Amino acid sequence: MQKIMIKGTRDGLTLRLDDQCGFDELLQELEEKLSMNGIEEDDPMVRVSVQLGKRYVTDEQKEQISKVIRDRQKLVVDRIDSEVITKQEALNWKENTDLTPIVRTIRSGQVVHVKGDMLLIGDVNPGGQVSATGHIFVLGKLRGIAHSGMDGDEGTVIAASYMQPSQLRISDQVSRSPDYDSEGVYMECGYVDEQEGKIRMDTLQQVTKKRPDLVSFERRMLNG
Repeated sequence: MQKIMIKGTRDGLTLRLDDQCGFDELLQELEEKLSMNGIEEDDPMVRVSVQLGKRYVTDEQKEQISKVIRDRQKLVVDRIDSEVITKQEALNWKENTDLTPIVRTIRSGQVVHVKGDMLLIGDVNPGGQVSATGHIFVLGKLRGIAHSGMDGDEGTVIAASYMQPSQLRISDQVSRSPDYDSEGVYMECGYVDEQEGKIRMDTLQQVTKKRPDLVSFERRMLNG
């Protein structure tokens, strides 16, 4: 039974590695397979994607696989993917996709941060700040600072029943001059416009068309 399947794509090579055999046995066949591929000195660099299936490998084993591939001239490891993750990675993923409900008023000088999405039932007063790695939804008045996507997710949004923030931040984008008048607006949502590369405001109904993944937030509210 073949332990290594090599498939050429327009982006380079995909190596599918058997996930049942021993690791040393796999490395040996990988070396043999790659040595049979005739790569000429004048050939361009080839990007290689490695698919591990249900095999979990340590960082050291990933480096061993990468070294075998790198030792072949003109081959560059682009990515190594496994369908298996560690318990800690699973816990981290769950933590960053959870919905955290908070029922309180965030007063001046107070800072509240959560991992995942935040549902605040209350107001954010001037001088108060809320932040999350995911989306932020405020069922109340947002008049302080809100920062969503703190880990770099520009696809997150900030929505409020009454939007009059002193500052909105989404990932690394900062909105210091909201595109609405100083009286504030009801039921508005801030998001990053990819084409303009800045934070824009729109109704939540319109933003859900641009961010269809917000449906997952609805599911978490319904299912807990």
